Amino acid sequence: MLQPELLSVSPKDDYKLLLLYENGEKKIFDVSPYISGVWYGELKDLETFKKVRVANHSVEWEGGQDIAPHELYNNSISV
Repeated sequence: MLQPELLSVSPKDDYKLLLLYENGEKKIFDVSPYISGVWYGELKDLETFKKVRVANHSVEWEGGQDIAPHELYNNSISV
């Protein structure tokens, strides 16, 4: 199943992302389980984490870290 298009992302202080989809759905995705190792570990810095943006139907950060669109949608909680 294809997920709706991601329109916007808002970072929260607790390493969570508020996601808004084209169908009006709002979801929360917890990034904290991903923040480890050298690559994703850079996101532990809240200033770096907050520079998240929508790109390629998903989210990405300045360092190139990203999360697959289906993973964002399927592993987030509706609000």
